[in-house]
Amino acid sequence: MFLAALAAAFSLRAQTGQFDTLLAQANQGDAESQFVLGTMFAKGEGVAQDFAAADKWYRKAALQDFSLAQFYLGALHDNQGPDSMRDYAEALKWYRKAAEKDIAPAQFALGVLYENGRGVGTNAAEAVLWFQQAANAGWPEAQFRLGLIYEHAPDTAEDAAEAVRWLTKAADQGFAPAQFKLGTLYYDGRGAMQDYIVAIKWFRKAAEQGNGEACFNLGLMCGFGQGTAQDHVEAYKWFTLAMWKGNDLAAQNRDALADSMRPEQIAEGHRRALQFAVDKKIPH
Repeated sequence: MFLAALAAAFSLRAQTGQFDTLLAQANQGDAESQFVLGTMFAKGEGVAQDFAAADKWYRKAALQDFSLAQFYLGALHDNQGPDSMRDYAEALKWYRKAAEKDIAPAQFALGVLYENGRGVGTNAAEAVLWFQQAANAGWPEAQFRLGLIYEHAPDTAEDAAEAVRWLTKAADQGFAPAQFKLGTLYYDGRGAMQDYIVAIKWFRKAAEQGNGEACFNLGLMCGFGQGTAQDHVEAYKWFTLAMWKGNDLAAQNRDALADSMRPEQIAEGHRRALQFAVDKKIPH
């Protein structure tokens, strides 16, 4: 998100400038130039993709305490580089350095390593600590993960309410998985009063980003008239969109629904689905 945009801006600046000058500055020890070169080699932008070169330049900048380079170097050895570079202990080392400088995505990534026991022993408490720091800094993936942790915590009203609170923070930032999950909590009345209208709101926001499960749930709600007027044409539209996202159950529901619809209604439902997919740039 922000860091990706920042790295892209650095890379774009390098591509529109003189590569030889950038290289000279990097060789003279300029950490920002070293980071830019690492990003260019990692992404293959302006140069041939070369992960070894990316590691070299990220590492030079990281050793100068350049926090973005530390995070990207960790990611290179975690899940952004080739399998031959996978080294969770190395990723943990560099994520921690960046996390301790309040780089939120590094805090989140560090939490994931602790949660999954990669490069370190599994430690749920340590994972939550880092997720909490990243969530407090506004990182939506961390907010979403905290929401899930509270959702699966001992079934108390306080835990459920915390799940809704953190999921709402992530959903408000446009994070589709949080929008879908939040819709299910409002649909079921967990952590908040049951509210089909609010559930539809969040399912629709997730559906607008191509979330097939949200499309399927909207199909059910439109078909049964939950939180909205019963509308088989609209239900057919949502089931079609969910089917295009690979939901086999959506196809079964759509076919069953079609048995009670006129041909012109089916055609309209398909037209609406196609228009929605085009408007929202959803593959179909």
